[in-house]
Order: sequence, then structure tokens, then C-alpha cells
Amino acid sequence: MGRLRRLSLRARLLLVSIVTLAIGLVAGGVVLVTVLDYVLLRAEDKQALDTADGVARLVDQGQLSQPIPAIPDLQVQVVDEQGRVRAGSATADRLVPILYATELTRLADRASTVIPGDRIGLAGPVRVLTVAAGPPAEHLHVLVARSTAHVQQGVHLLRITLLIAFPLLVTLLAAVTWRVLGAALRPVEALRAGAEEITGGARPGRLPVPDSGDEIHRLAVTLNDMLHRLDAARARQRAFVADAAHELRSPLTNMRTELEVAQRLPDTTEWPELSADLLTDVDRLSRLVDDLLLLARADDGATRPVRTTAERVELGGLLAEVAVRYPGVRYHRPAAPLETVGERDALGRIVANLLDNAVRYAGRDVDLAVAADGAYQMISVSDDGPGIPAAQRERVFQRFTRLDDARARDAGGSGLGLAIVRELVRRHDGIITLGDAEPGLRVEVRLPKA
Repeated sequence: MGRLRRLSLRARLLLVSIVTLAIGLVAGGVVLVTVLDYVLLRAEDKQALDTADGVARLVDQGQLSQPIPAIPDLQVQVVDEQGRVRAGSATADRLVPILYATELTRLADRASTVIPGDRIGLAGPVRVLTVAAGPPAEHLHVLVARSTAHVQQGVHLLRITLLIAFPLLVTLLAAVTWRVLGAALRPVEALRAGAEEITGGARPGRLPVPDSGDEIHRLAVTLNDMLHRLDAARARQRAFVADAAHELRSPLTNMRTELEVAQRLPDTTEWPELSADLLTDVDRLSRLVDDLLLLARADDGATRPVRTTAERVELGGLLAEVAVRYPGVRYHRPAAPLETVGERDALGRIVANLLDNAVRYAGRDVDLAVAADGAYQMISVSDDGPGIPAAQRERVFQRFTRLDDARARDAGGSGLGLAIVRELVRRHDGIITLGDAEPGLRVEVRLPKA
């Protein structure tokens, strides 16, 4: 088995094909020889039985002549119960019966047996058939003997012919199969060579697609789609790493600058103020790392729907807890409880990220509300800021996106807030939409009711 695995696919397919073909040919040859031998012997028995029936009729009619008329290949005898030969053909012995008395006694009417041919002067095995004849009182038997040497010779000749022809046929078919398999596997080799060139960077990430329209064509199309997705994933990964490095560099640069200034001017450094600034940058780094980790897990498929870790959350109370951290936000808690199923911390983060964006860009007013909306509980955040053009509203959900590129990195966020919101809303089987607040922006998050 180990040696077979070391062979090429083409060689293994050829070996399997030839072995299967050889087994089929051998089985077919055996069946052919067996059937031919059976048919020829049945024909011999039929001719012998017809001759025996004809002689039996002559005996019954009392018209039997001496010698019994028969073709030269047959020996015909009429034998009585005591084993005496009453009549015989020209080729048969007139004194010694073809069968011994014990053989004749055991042989049923219209049945046959095989005896050695040299006993009666014939070559090869001899088939002897008996038919009862004459009146019941006499118990006469018509014996017809015929050599089967010519049948055996014909079957033997066929067997020798098949033994010579089968290897030649298998060899010819092996050569044809080898060429056909080579042509069939040529597109596979082209795919392999193309994949090797792509791996080595010698060509763009596309494999050759054959025009056959068969399984190999579909395989090449599928592999090209996979390569396209891999290229897109690598591009997203490179962009993600570059953007993350850029975002992480800003607070790290601030911290390094503040520490270097403190080292150079230790006497004039306000250490409490410096520590507060450093803690602010550390908090920013911590939030950024948490955001990056959440989005990286989303890319890897590590995030999943929250049904297994969910709890019933009363949104009115949750929004009140979040809104208290934003003094300028107007929020009116609904009188009736509005519940959804989800992770309380994740839902709080959704609201906090939306309020962060609204407060950052609002002119003066930020409104937070929650209300029932059909099968959903709808959370809305509205501000009177510049808003977002309709053509750009899908883009703001992409990572590290800022519509105002001139805005300083410290003044703006990390560009991950809305991307995280959409990921968390998706995990809760919810919907997020952006609309106009006239003026400003209105963000609506719909979460399934509990």
C-alpha cells in the first residue's frame, strides 16, 4: 500500500483501470469458455438423443436393420437386459456392449454418462446416452456413443486464443489509457504549475481556467474565487495592521514626549498633572486595544450570536445608567419596561459608542430615546451636528474611517466606534440605520423584543 501511494495519480489510475479491465476480461473469458463448452455438449447430446429416438422407433416397429444406419461419428448398439448386443451400427462392436452391466443398470432412461474412449476405440472422452426401446417384456436399451474430443479441442483452441489475445489487448488498452489519462490530467498539472508560480510570486493570483466546462473547470473557478478572497483578506489584514499601528503610535508618542520633557525638566514638572495625562493616554490605549481585539475576533469568526450567554435586559434602565455619564444628553426614561435579550455590557457599549460620536460632533443638543417598534425595541440617538451625507453612511461603518481627514487624531476618535457598534448589533440579531435629524444625524438601533 505504501508503494502504491508513492506512485503518481496517473500511474495509480492506470493501475486501477488495467487491474479492473484484466479481472473483467478473465471473468468474461471464463464465462465464454464455460458457456461454449456447455452449448457444444448440449448440441452433441441433442444429436445423440435424436439418433437414439429414431433407432428406438425402428425397434418398436420391428423394422430394425443390420447394421443400424448411423453417421460415422456415432456408435449405436441395441442391448438387452442380459447385456447382449442385439444390433449395432457399422462402427460399433457386435459382441461387447458399450457400457458394462453395472453402468447400464445405474444409468436412467434418456440420461448420459462419460467413459474413456479407448474402451471402444475412440479418441478422448466419450459421452454415452441410453434410451429404452421395445416391448416392456424385453427391456431393450439403445446406446449411442460419441467422442467429445473435437469439442474439447475447439474449447482448448478458444482458451489458447484468449490467453494470447487478452495480454495483447490489455497492453494496447494500457497504452491508450495512459495517453488519455495524460490528456485528462493536463489541466490539473497546469493548475499545479500555476499554484507554484503564485506561491513563488512569479505571477498574479489567478490560476488558468480550462475551457472544458467539466469538474476541473469548476475546480479552477472555485480556487480562483478562494484566491481572490485570500487576497482581499490579506489586503484587509495589511490595512488593519497599518491603521492599528498608526492609531497606537499617537498615544504612545504623546506619552513618550511627556516623559522625555519631564526627564529634561524635572524641577518644573507637575507630576500629578503628568500622571493624569499619562493615565488618559493609557485609558485611550486600553480602549483601542479592546476595540481592535473585538474586531479581530469578528474577522476570525470567533464572535457568535449571544443566545447562549444572553439575559433579559431592561433597556430603559440600561440607557439611564449610560446617559448619566454624559451631562449634556437629554434622555426621558419610558414609563413601561422595554426588554430585549442580550449581553448587558455589550448593549451598554453600543449606546456609549453612539453617544461618544454624538457628543463629539453635536453643536449643542444630543437626544437619547428608546421605544417599542413592532417586533423590535428601537434605541435612537440624535444630534444637531453636521450630519453625514447619504452617500457616505455605509463608509462610516468601516474601520478607521473619518470623514473629516483634517481633524486631529486627538480630537477625533479612533474610527472604530461605529464599526464596533455594527458588529455588536449584528451579534444581537439587530439592525442599525443612519438617517437625518434635521439638522444633524439620527442613529437608530433595533433589537428584537424579549
